[in-house]
Amino acid sequence: NLFFSGLTATEKKLAEYKCNTNEAIQLKLVRFPEDLEDENTTFNPEYSHQVFGDDEVAFGYKGLKILLYYIAGNLSTLFRIEYTSRVNEKFDCVEADDVESKIREIIPPGFCTNTDDFVSLLEKEVNFKPFGMLLHTYSIHNEEAGEDITYQIYKADMTCPGFREYHERLQTFLMWFIETASFIDVDDERWNYFLVFEKYNKDGATLFATVGYMTVYNYYVYPDKTRPRVSQMLILPPFQGEGHGAQLLETVHRYYMSSPTVLDITAEDPSENYVKLRDFVLVKLCQDLVCFSPVKLMQGFSQEMVTEAQQKLKINKQHTRRVYEILRLRATNMGDAEQSRSYRLDVKRRLIGPYKKKQRELAKMRRCLRPEEMTNQLNQIDLNLQREQLEESFQQLVSDYRRVLERLAQA
Repeated sequence: NLFFSGLTATEKKLAEYKCNTNEAIQLKLVRFPEDLEDENTTFNPEYSHQVFGDDEVAFGYKGLKILLYYIAGNLSTLFRIEYTSRVNEKFDCVEADDVESKIREIIPPGFCTNTDDFVSLLEKEVNFKPFGMLLHTYSIHNEEAGEDITYQIYKADMTCPGFREYHERLQTFLMWFIETASFIDVDDERWNYFLVFEKYNKDGATLFATVGYMTVYNYYVYPDKTRPRVSQMLILPPFQGEGHGAQLLETVHRYYMSSPTVLDITAEDPSENYVKLRDFVLVKLCQDLVCFSPVKLMQGFSQEMVTEAQQKLKINKQHTRRVYEILRLRATNMGDAEQSRSYRLDVKRRLIGPYKKKQRELAKMRRCLRPEEMTNQLNQIDLNLQREQLEESFQQLVSDYRRVLERLAQA
């Protein structure tokens, strides 16, 4: 028994040397030297499993801090590790995780390791200018500052001097904020990069801070078109919830809309948040098209909508269908039994498509496996479950759609 109690004491001791890496990693976007000491400028990752494993734990340290500070504009990096104590191989017979090499794998070389070097780089930040071609300028009123702040969106590519190195630093943020992030092959010329910057003042000069970005891949469509596909999109946490995502997506859409060779725009494995954002942006773009007039909405989804949305706005059929459902909801009086029933049937008819397909496949399978009467019973059970699931999907959609319409009403 002594042996076991001894073990738990050691275990207890070792447990004290486990740190949650999402808390240990401290990120900053630094504009002024005093930001270094200001806790309000610090933010943490949402994810660190791609670097530290599914448990998101680093072993071997007490009070571990992994500092990753970036200069706000060109993202020059300070990387340091601090801790109050560390397990000792001699006494504890265990080894601490090599945290440093794990971080070095994802951040490009050439970072600072001490604060003085970092601060002297900060003084050169006044020379940093955005890369590429200016596409759009907008301003947002900031309550805290009591003034309007100006933002700009640029399109860049790897031929811009310094952009390749800058992009390497920028993409490290993906690891912390996108659940299944991966770095892209920058030597493939079909990538486009869109960047958002904030203009700010420092000692009478105008400087630029990185707000977020989007990468888009141009797929070739036979014989002479392309289909841009949004791959990654990130607005850095200090700027989230201010409307930059919508500005960026709309700007990118408008950029491709002006190109005669673009067929339509898609997205790769979009997150729920991205879908909500896209719904809002596309509905905003589409609401004034003739084919989406209330009278036409009430007549149902039409080929005219598909054609007009694709030709004028580069929106594909699937997304056009969502836009139609959202705008039709706005035009429908859900308090009117007839109108509401007609809307519900229309949306459910689309939702039931995959179910029906599944149903056909199941029936095929069962024909091989079971006696006939069994099949009918099972189909019956399935149908009830299906109705419930269908109703649930419908209610969820309507509440998502209402949020889009609320945001649209405020825009």
